[in-house]
Amino acid sequence: MTVITAAMVGELRAKTDAPMMECKKALTEAGGDAVKAEEILRVKLGGKASKAASRVTAEGVVTAYMDGKVGAMVEVNCETDFVTKNDEFIALANACAKLVALHNPADVAALLALPLDGKTVEEQRATLIGRIGENMSIRRFERFDTSAKLASYLHGTRIGVTVEFDAADDQVGKDVAMHIAAMKPVSLSSDEVPADLIEKERSVAALKAAESGKPADIVTKMVEGSIQKFLKEVSLLNQTFVKNDKQTIEQMLKANSASIKSFKMFVVGEGIEKKQDDFAAEVAAQVAAATKQA
Repeated sequence: MTVITAAMVGELRAKTDAPMMECKKALTEAGGDAVKAEEILRVKLGGKASKAASRVTAEGVVTAYMDGKVGAMVEVNCETDFVTKNDEFIALANACAKLVALHNPADVAALLALPLDGKTVEEQRATLIGRIGENMSIRRFERFDTSAKLASYLHGTRIGVTVEFDAADDQVGKDVAMHIAAMKPVSLSSDEVPADLIEKERSVAALKAAESGKPADIVTKMVEGSIQKFLKEVSLLNQTFVKNDKQTIEQMLKANSASIKSFKMFVVGEGIEKKQDDFAAEVAAQVAAATKQA
């Protein structure tokens, strides 16, 4: 039987904002599987568990470089938040974004092989690791080369957005980029939402609807209603514009004779699980081991 530790309960509560006992019950029911426990909480508690979507644990920075119709965003990861404020680390990340934009490497391996100040990027990375004493890696990048316009927005160093757009007013692109950073859509339109996300949402909606005890035909309508609501919430064009709650993004674009061709958002550490040390458990284990040996 899986032991549910206080650290596991605390981490799930931090992600979902659910009560401690509910977190413990969900983890117990899920056999210690945090992802499954999160879904159980969503069924039981609804929106209280939605905070998980915006939480990330790995450290690092997102940087961007724009040169007319060519641009790039890069995510560079490190072990601690302290290093994200290091000037040399930030300089390396900025240099990588510029190299991607100007040289169009095929992948991260090709980027690491590019020259940078008399060495390769990989050699510069290794040198910096030795100097700072902390591991770091270039995780991913996105390059843009368009006949349209580009707008980029960095929210601090943790969120980066680049938008490819057509509009007479450049502010439109900037506003959309800021909106994306705030509202985090997963696609441009509702018909582009990934199928796996829809199925996951459908599964949760079906379980919640089934608990209502209503007839099957009503349950089906409730599920479809939930899915349509979800699609509007996560697709950019259907979202309410953060600067004007009387307009959707699509309506704002139409009013400005503008259009969005594509967008990309990087959130530092998205999808990366960072090891959480349970110091209390570690100390207890060491004490137990020492007692056993004595």
